[in-house]
Amino acid sequence: MKAKAFMVLGTGSGVGKSVIAAGFCRILSDWGYRVAPFKAQNMSNNSYVTDEGGEMGRAQVVQAECARIRPHVDMNPILLKPAADNHSQIVVQGKAIGYFAAAHYYAQREIIARAIRESYERLAGEYDVIVLEGAGSPAEVNLKKNDLVNMQMAEWADASCVLVGDIDKGGIFASLLGTLDLLSPEERARIKGLIVNKFRGDINLFKNGMDFIEAQSGKKIWGVLPYVHHIQLDEEDALPEKGAPVPVSSKDDLDIAVVLLPRMSNFTDFEVLRFEPGVKLRYVERVAQWGSPDLLILPGTKATMADFCYLVDSGFRKKILEYAGQGGRILGICGGYQMMGKKLLDPDRVESGNVEMEALGLFDTVTRFSKEKVLRRVSTYLEVSWLGQRIKGKVEAYEIHMGNNVSPGAPDPAVSSEAFSSLGPWAGTYYHGLFDSAEFRESFLSALALCAGKKRSADPNAVSSWTRKETHYKLWADHVSRHLDPDLLRACLDLSAKKEAVS
Repeated sequence: MKAKAFMVLGTGSGVGKSVIAAGFCRILSDWGYRVAPFKAQNMSNNSYVTDEGGEMGRAQVVQAECARIRPHVDMNPILLKPAADNHSQIVVQGKAIGYFAAAHYYAQREIIARAIRESYERLAGEYDVIVLEGAGSPAEVNLKKNDLVNMQMAEWADASCVLVGDIDKGGIFASLLGTLDLLSPEERARIKGLIVNKFRGDINLFKNGMDFIEAQSGKKIWGVLPYVHHIQLDEEDALPEKGAPVPVSSKDDLDIAVVLLPRMSNFTDFEVLRFEPGVKLRYVERVAQWGSPDLLILPGTKATMADFCYLVDSGFRKKILEYAGQGGRILGICGGYQMMGKKLLDPDRVESGNVEMEALGLFDTVTRFSKEKVLRRVSTYLEVSWLGQRIKGKVEAYEIHMGNNVSPGAPDPAVSSEAFSSLGPWAGTYYHGLFDSAEFRESFLSALALCAGKKRSADPNAVSSWTRKETHYKLWADHVSRHLDPDLLRACLDLSAKKEAVS
């Protein structure tokens, strides 16, 4: 038996396809069906390492968790990780195969298509329902002949589709009706309904608008999802909000600043800190926004050397060294950690055209980039010394990096650095997800507060990021169920009756 297929398409990027697909995954799981997510191709630097040591986009990880299954690279067989404006690293079924410009990538269409279909067929043979997600818009006419993610994938999977529009962006009538108008009759027939997302205000004022859309399109609106602020799901493509620094509301709040790099990756590493009481997390886009942070985080990046050039050109390098010279506390994660060494070496030109580059020089290490990417999950009890304190706790993390740090004179240039290296007020790690564990996170923040001279009591109600996410998954599925008609989904997939519900 092959799985039934249901696809969430959108009028554009950022309209809510990922989270709505996640909501459907949880609803179907609640109904007792074995459900798995699938997105043929993603473009994102915010990725994840699976149990098998493969790399995939984070949106399908969220969807898999909503479906109550472990993430697998077959759920996202193609991942494009932008390294510059004109080329990306290509990850196929979890493994990086090289850097490609668009024309070179499209030339590999048959290979890419084969991988996509192989992954989909494996999933379709294991699950009752596959919830697919499109990319961008299915009506990008200039890209359509090479598009393997939207209507071509819907045809392969024989998927029934729903089209999502974002009313908060404005232009909901043109975006929904225009998208449908640009589809072929066969493609349009696959669209079984429409969803209006991120509605604010009085729904009664939109009733005539809904009638107009349904009359013009011949498609039923499945529902209107109100805008919500209290439900948080991990994003994949959307960078954190830019803008002015978040004001510190209390003298004892910890002010943690993150340098917003152009190619920043895995910002979910520290987004968990946003939910901590007594912590103000902010993103610093310009030197003028620096302020007086208690901790500066240099985040991961898909292009360490290019983003380090950005630090130099923008004035951040000078400011970071000035801050470090005054005893400022700095944590580098992955690429940010690499920048804290003496040099960045790329003899094989894996990352850029630069063979060698002077870095910040805070650590007595160099980073040597290689063609082999490190992909590794880590489950350990970590106990480290930093800021004059012992910081400890259970850690569930992962590593994704092309380079390794080595000390001068080290015999093996491929020797990886320690899990957590520190020197005075500076520290670095290759571990993504370091703060997901409540125990380690609370220990870290308590040590930071003590060093910064601020009062902080350990939060007795602190929970892991996994516990928090599960709470929000339930809230989101309830929100989707409340404002969309679940019977339309059931009828669309010809699911005549519920199975035994999952508690």
